[in-house]
Amino acid sequence: MSLHYPHAHPPIAGQQFEVAPGIHWLRMPLPFQLNHINLWLLRDGDGWTIVDTGFANDAVRDIWRPLIAGLDGPVRRLIVTHFHPDHLGLATWLMEETGAQLWMTSGEFLTAHVVWNEVGGHGARFMVEQFRQHGLEAERLAKFEKRGSGYRMAVPALPEHYHRLKAGDTVAVDGKKWRILIGHGHSPEHMALYCAELGVLISGDMLLPKISTNISVFAATPEADSLGWFLESLQELAGEMPEKTLVLPSHGLPFTGIQARVEALRAHHEDRLRALEETCEDAPQSAAGLLETLFQRALDTHQTMFAMGEAIAHLNHLEQAGRLSRSTDTDGVIRYTRRNLRAAH
Repeated sequence: MSLHYPHAHPPIAGQQFEVAPGIHWLRMPLPFQLNHINLWLLRDGDGWTIVDTGFANDAVRDIWRPLIAGLDGPVRRLIVTHFHPDHLGLATWLMEETGAQLWMTSGEFLTAHVVWNEVGGHGARFMVEQFRQHGLEAERLAKFEKRGSGYRMAVPALPEHYHRLKAGDTVAVDGKKWRILIGHGHSPEHMALYCAELGVLISGDMLLPKISTNISVFAATPEADSLGWFLESLQELAGEMPEKTLVLPSHGLPFTGIQARVEALRAHHEDRLRALEETCEDAPQSAAGLLETLFQRALDTHQTMFAMGEAIAHLNHLEQAGRLSRSTDTDGVIRYTRRNLRAAH
């Protein structure tokens, strides 16, 4: 079954489009190759709930101001799916503008703070050392060192308090129950929201219609099987969703066909895993040396950060599945080799 897109075109910046009863679609610009994020404005009695914030720059603030002023009631709640800058970046500002309370998971709230403060294995200096261990050359490492904390630049301020949400909780919005579903791999405790009555899933970045969300390994958890966690989360998500569920993603167009999309993502990642295995057949390979295998295009510094995290995630998954072996060479670089299963027997 292929995906179906009930709304062929997104709203222009500053306009709302009702995609389901009481659920309004907003689209905000991003200053990257992925140039937009979808946000959701939910009718909530005589007020409103916002899901995700947009990126913290003046262009997005200028779009938000007239939108907020034009609402027919107060914004009482701001729900944030995860800690990334396009989702959390304007949380402090929106809370100050509207008086809304922040609702999110502990894993995302606390990760935002450790990344912002560059402690606990999170931050530029830890990332640079991780990438050095995985073979990234000195010239590219120097660009990361020079850039410093991209997160702090993209998230100018963080809230100091929040209402905690966790797996299985239900949130009442306009008399309808939204169940909190947690996914792993893209971020530590990513939240999606599902309303069975409306047949709607607000999927955040966990399930996108055209691209696969970035799956990375943090320096703080160097052996994490982030890809395995992501694939397991997708199976759990799809396992209980009717195929007609309307999926509202953070990027791309709303769609139906959740089972087909999950299967396509599983097949995509297995294809990438097989390509990595084959490249590691004849000689040990580092994550940096495998970037061209995973990404057949030139990568700028911003894209290299995601690409390295993605390569490490796939290699960790292969090693823990017994499909690759890992070693650290005399130069201190971690490399991977395809296991000869017949010899092992």
